[in-house]
Amino acid sequence: MTEETFRMSSHRPYLLRALVEWINDNGMTPHVMVDAGVPGVQVPSSAVKEDRVVLNIAERAVVGLHIDNDAVSFTARFSGTSFPVYVPISAVLAVYARETGQGMALPDDIAGNDTTPDDDDTPPTDPPERPQPAAKRPFLRVVK
Repeated sequence: MTEETFRMSSHRPYLLRALVEWINDNGMTPHVMVDAGVPGVQVPSSAVKEDRVVLNIAERAVVGLHIDNDAVSFTARFSGTSFPVYVPISAVLAVYARETGQGMALPDDIAGNDTTPDDDDTPPTDPPERPQPAAKRPFLRVVK
């Protein structure tokens, strides 16, 4: 009998959903920082600064918020105009509460994780590399 090796799905969407729920449960406003340079990101170009955009994803600020294992999607108003937003999970850099700055930079996926189990005996492949921005990766710091 041979051992089957299963690859686990990405942990990033689960962390994102949990943190958004935690922020909402505490009566605060969840914001996500997005790398707008990742392929598939659909946000108004006017909202992007230095290849980044911060989005308010509070239920009162957006329509139809949906966070699944692939992306965050919703409709929001930018400068008075309604715009459909689509952000692949790989483009979400961090989630935090606007009021306190508490939150988390989402870690990269663990090498070898995938959404499908191995169907044969081939070794797992590395996930595709995300394009790296020219600047240093942002981080959150609590300032009191």
